Amino acid sequence: MRVKRAYLDIETTGLSPLNSRLTVIGIGLEFDVNIRLHQLFGDDLTSEAVCNVLQDVERLYTYNGNRFDLPFIKSRLKVDIKRVCRHTDLMYSCWRQGLKGGLKRVEQVLGITRELPDVGGLDAVRWWMQYERNGDAEALDLLLRYNGEDVENLKKLREWLNVS
Repeated sequence: MRVKRAYLDIETTGLSPLNSRLTVIGIGLEFDVNIRLHQLFGDDLTSEAVCNVLQDVERLYTYNGNRFDLPFIKSRLKVDIKRVCRHTDLMYSCWRQGLKGGLKRVEQVLGITRELPDVGGLDAVRWWMQYERNGDAEALDLLLRYNGEDVENLKKLREWLNVS
């Protein structure tokens, strides 16, 4: 079954794929008004798993994906997402609308809400470390919720921007 749209966001231990690790890849497949969220982490974080989730996707949306998410995935998993499906980076559409800053800042300006409003990338790194070192299931749950909100809000952002 072809999926017209999907949304992707990653979590990492740092900004450089050369000395940081990929911890979570969140991919939301859009079905009508709903998103079916796939989150790959741990042993499931493989090139095969990413390609399997994206195999029927017509277009993938990210925020700053051209400069961060997709190169990170290519470096760490050897998957060139742009060869798997077409890609649109919503950050550039935001810029054309005068919306600058990271995804959280754009969400604030547009009134897109979050269940976890006061957390960011450093929290995501901390949660991953707590999970990895101590098996902290609550930290993993927070990390996955945070990533899921990023993915779901990409759909809201695309709709607000009226990007097809």
